[in-house]
Amino acid sequence: MQAVARRLGHQSLGPSPSISSLKYIYPFNDSYYGTDHPRYGSTLATNGLGHLVRKGTGGRSSVSGIVATVFGATGFLGRYVVQQLAKMGSQVLVPFRGSEDSQRHLKLMGDLGQIVPMQYNPRDEDSIKAVMAKANVVINLIGREYETRNYSFEDVNHFIPEQLATIAKEHGGIVRFVQVSCLGSSASSPSRLLKAKAAAEEAVLRELPEATIMKPAVMIGTEDRILNRWAQFVKKYSFLPLIGDGSTKIQPVYVVDVAAAIVAALKDDGTSMGKIYELGGPEVFTVHELAELMFEVIREWPRYVKVPFPIAKAIATPREILLNKVPFPLPNPDIFNLDQILAQTTDTVVSENALTFNDLGIVPHKLKGYPVEFLDCYRKGGPKFGSTISERVSPDAWP
Repeated sequence: MQAVARRLGHQSLGPSPSISSLKYIYPFNDSYYGTDHPRYGSTLATNGLGHLVRKGTGGRSSVSGIVATVFGATGFLGRYVVQQLAKMGSQVLVPFRGSEDSQRHLKLMGDLGQIVPMQYNPRDEDSIKAVMAKANVVINLIGREYETRNYSFEDVNHFIPEQLATIAKEHGGIVRFVQVSCLGSSASSPSRLLKAKAAAEEAVLRELPEATIMKPAVMIGTEDRILNRWAQFVKKYSFLPLIGDGSTKIQPVYVVDVAAAIVAALKDDGTSMGKIYELGGPEVFTVHELAELMFEVIREWPRYVKVPFPIAKAIATPREILLNKVPFPLPNPDIFNLDQILAQTTDTVVSENALTFNDLGIVPHKLKGYPVEFLDCYRKGGPKFGSTISERVSPDAWP
């Protein structure tokens, strides 16, 4: 029996007659399926390190050649960036520092084993190096619009990005670094957040001159921190406080467009490296006009209380004074956030000569319509109803 098995084994190792005959009909060229072919070579610019291997047709079960560490992946923008990377076959390393449940929703976005959660500590350099070790792309989405007892504006928005850029430089294999900042960031801004973001941009470009900086305007989407907060406040108190007179100009952008811009920068031929993009929506709103859009979608009668800037600052200041003086954590600011109130004293729109979505080949969505449909859940009586709907619906109309 062993001799028979050995003979069968030798036969199985030899070329199959059927396969050999097929080669004459359909000749296989091994070089055609190598990385030199445009279909299988990654378009990721690699700074002389050679092309990354790419396999498949570009879906979630393919291999894009990108292994991306996405810091801040568990946040608002993060889930959309992870989704767009995963659906093209990229492996995404997701550093997280909280509960293991915080990144659970991301694992469904990619194929088996493509979304890899990794616990880390942003103050531990070794843990940051560990989550970057296997990556060739780093995307930093970390940011916070308020301070806590443990992390100041400068810690989160300046020092962490600078540290990530330094480690990425030492890594040697990071071919693309994307830093997400804020539209309106400036060293002369009255907002500490925007000052810290501007300092981070300078620090990242100093360490990695080929890094790409994305500066999105206030982002709108299902989990956003502006329209949701307004709608919740209106449902609870039946009015909305307008800081100042609501005349500050902003240029809100759909969060999916921002994620698409980040991925488009990774997929280009390197033209986006070392450049700064200002990502604003196609329309400029005043704060009052954006609030009117919110009231229209949630179908509530618009009621405002205009709060002058000095009074708004007085309401928001006690939290900032007591933050590090009381022995317990304070609630996070909602409508009356001192730093955001200071930011609203100036308009935040895209600069005239800035690089925008158009330079990345993306047409951003207008807000009115699908991007704000998530506010339907705030309608009184259900998504098909609302306080401003006058017509009555007969129960017989329902199936």
